[in-house]
Amino acid sequence: MAAASSATSVHDFTVKDASGKDVDLSVYKGKVLLIVNVASQCGLTNSNYTELSQLYEKYKDQGFEILAFPCNQFGGQEPGSNEEIVQFACTRFKAEYPIFDKVDVNGNDAAPLYKYLKSNKGGLFGDSIKWNFSKFLVDKEGHVVDRYAPTTSPLSIEKDIKKLFASS
Repeated sequence: MAAASSATSVHDFTVKDASGKDVDLSVYKGKVLLIVNVASQCGLTNSNYTELSQLYEKYKDQGFEILAFPCNQFGGQEPGSNEEIVQFACTRFKAEYPIFDKVDVNGNDAAPLYKYLKSNKGGLFGDSIKWNFSKFLVDKEGHVVDRYAPTTSPLSIEKDIKKLFASS
């Protein structure tokens, strides 16, 4: 697994899926990615999960992938086990995209992938992630092209996703 400082793209990282298996993110080379820290008990949960599923359904066949990383760092809004989180997202919101192992996105124990994402696209409050459902748009080469606030509607990102498909 790459250290955030030596990585040149998202594809340099290995993460754990919800069942604890290693996933080499290089399997997503050639795909446009939206990487999101998710939570089941957030005020933004319904709208974000609903719209993420709509985006995924619309663009998955064109090479679009959503990578969801549960995080319990904001108001304890993701207290469940990985199994409970996957069950919630897949049953209630029909999430068909991958849901990974629960991670920290801020602080000393932040996942290396998130350290990399934040170092490439700082937010309004510097590098820290402000809340659940912060979103990072990644191009087909694994480069972070944009970062969106938790309150940004996933459907409003659609125009930027289309641009990445058009530019290739």
